Amino acid sequence: MDLVERGSQTAKDGFRNEDDIVLKFNNWRKDKDSQAWLILMNYKLSEIEYVEAVKISGYKTDVQVQVLIKLKQAIDVENLQVKLVSNTIGFNQIDKRWVDKYKEMWNIPTQVVSILKRYTGEEKPNIKNLKNKRRMFANEFSETEQKSILKWIKKNQSLIVSDILKGQGKFAAEWMLVAQKVNKNARWILKPMNYCMNFFGNGKIEITSRGNFKIGRITMQRKGGDGGRDTAKMLQFKINPAELFNSEYN
Repeated sequence: MDLVERGSQTAKDGFRNEDDIVLKFNNWRKDKDSQAWLILMNYKLSEIEYVEAVKISGYKTDVQVQVLIKLKQAIDVENLQVKLVSNTIGFNQIDKRWVDKYKEMWNIPTQVVSILKRYTGEEKPNIKNLKNKRRMFANEFSETEQKSILKWIKKNQSLIVSDILKGQGKFAAEWMLVAQKVNKNARWILKPMNYCMNFFGNGKIEITSRGNFKIGRITMQRKGGDGGRDTAKMLQFKINPAELFNSEYN
């Protein structure tokens, strides 16, 4: 039981996708994993009348679970963000947008927007001797510009972390479920999203040796890839969901 209380458990089988999570919840009377998840969400199994889960697309929530309690008029709704990982160091994209979209969301000042666009390659670099002629790395900006963007991130750290992990509105995620399968071993961990935001996003803000930005355990970087298409110039945020398995011991 202490494993369930910690929010981490060994699973007999891995979960292939969100559909598997939905099926497990909908089979909650027999499925031990979903029973453990419901207990972690502070439900008493003996008081549950029915559980219905559905998959959600286009939001921070991947699976929405409706729980009806006996003798209770209202239906409880739990929004889960699901992260499926197959190794110990795999990074997972948690948000990706054009800089102008983030400008709208966070009211980013013009100077910082320009830094971010030169960083992603939307705007041409304004220095010579670049590591990459298409864009600038964070450590290639002037000391003044580096201080400017780090100061802005620090000022808006809570807002940034909340929007990229939890999201907004009725489909904002309230829980993060990480399911990991490495070789023949599978395990899962379920934590409240507020806990996850603190774990991943509450830390030092810095420029890495590779020229990217770090917000705690969150990496902010140019998207890249995409066969050289324009979408490579988008800004993305990434985490390693598997780190959550070690969070209880930090």
